[in-house]
Amino acid sequence: MTLPHPTADQITLSSVLAALGDPTRLAIVGYLARRAGRPTMCLNFTDFGSKTNISYHLAKLREAGITRTEVSGTSRLITLRRDDLDIRFPGLLDSIITAAVDLPMVKKIEDAEEEALAQGEAR
Repeated sequence: MTLPHPTADQITLSSVLAALGDPTRLAIVGYLARRAGRPTMCLNFTDFGSKTNISYHLAKLREAGITRTEVSGTSRLITLRRDDLDIRFPGLLDSIITAAVDLPMVKKIEDAEEEALAQGEAR
């Protein structure tokens, strides 16, 4: 199964800015940026809302051309389309990421991951 993605030429500034106008989607981009290109599973975003809500936000980001979603069995692996966005709109993503990586929602996910790792190591 393959999900539809716009080509680099189909990505518009208005669709990118509209998608990033939502704080949850902005936090998802900030989190993905901190992952430095490593694919992230959808379940990493459950602190942002229900599965249905997260699916909606991830679809909006994919449809705007901000993220790429790869299907791997029952999982969805999400990455930023950094190269496409940097070519299409030089400097835009860097400016957005600078603001997004420090959002409280991003910190919340990172804290939860650290706690889970610490609990796993304690066992």
